[in-house]
Amino acid sequence: MAKRNHPRRGSMAFSPRKRANRPFGHVKSWPTSDASEVRMQGFAGWKAGMTHVLARDLNPRSTSAGQEIRVPVTVVEVPKMRILGVRGYRMTPYGKQAAGEVWVDAESLTESFPEVFQRVSNRKKHDGEEHFENLGKQDICEVRLIVATQPSNVTGSPSKVPEVMEVGLGGGSTSDKLAFAQERLGHEVSFTDAFEEGAMTDIVAITKGYGWQGVIKRFGGKLQSHKNSKKRRQHGNMGDFGTGYVRKTIRQGGQTGYHQRTEFNKRILRIANPEDHSITPSGGFLRYGEVNSDYILIKGSVPGPAKRLIRFRDALRSNEEQHPLEITYVSTRSKQGV
Repeated sequence: MAKRNHPRRGSMAFSPRKRANRPFGHVKSWPTSDASEVRMQGFAGWKAGMTHVLARDLNPRSTSAGQEIRVPVTVVEVPKMRILGVRGYRMTPYGKQAAGEVWVDAESLTESFPEVFQRVSNRKKHDGEEHFENLGKQDICEVRLIVATQPSNVTGSPSKVPEVMEVGLGGGSTSDKLAFAQERLGHEVSFTDAFEEGAMTDIVAITKGYGWQGVIKRFGGKLQSHKNSKKRRQHGNMGDFGTGYVRKTIRQGGQTGYHQRTEFNKRILRIANPEDHSITPSGGFLRYGEVNSDYILIKGSVPGPAKRLIRFRDALRSNEEQHPLEITYVSTRSKQGV
């Protein structure tokens, strides 16, 4: 009988495949920038759904140069976020550690944004200028903003409690970043303060969860022969007899989905407002509803289901020549098959 050889099924690159700690992604690093102007390097929004657009390909080297092509896009609602604080980091032999932070005045925050206290403890009143001076005196290597989402502005969000996260600052010197943060502390920022149309971005999100699944669905293994005894949706064996335990490289059933994943170099095709360019299809987006705030169109797909909070970051590996797409038509047909 011929020997059966086949490639390994199921990548172990993402092991261990465990559930994410939170329903939105955690950005582990922010890219460095040599620009002279200080700007935000990230934002967050809610995935509404997908549609398609017709766009004119302006890449002269493309096989469809000058023609209209159909492009799938993801609609992400990006209402304004509020800056709650500033945090400085210093470099130590053990990595980056927080050197200090400045928070917005609790009294003014209670009047304008009371929902955030469900996420942030009620801090005592402190002198913000003094804290900024202390940050300026220290040897700081990085400055980040502490921002909060405003889900009350989103009709499709299942939660009305804000999510608090960090956003990096790029460009300029450390003193310029502190001045930038001090000027905008307590104010709202929009998506256009961080990104422009046509720019490339990295998307950090939590994938759609499927719970516990068997090895066939989890790793894409092959079904056993119909002549096999007792089992078809399992592997033939769990390893050799010599080893006294099951190796971690043996593919088994377990948690499938709800993992943090980062997709690099996703293009922002449009940044718009529903008043200028309506995007909600007839009957609304499935399992989401209507888009009433600012939104963006991302070329291609985005991890996670509808209503999932998506995080954006400056492209870490962007070295490709960018060719814009001239959008001529955006589909708003019903996604419910009517």
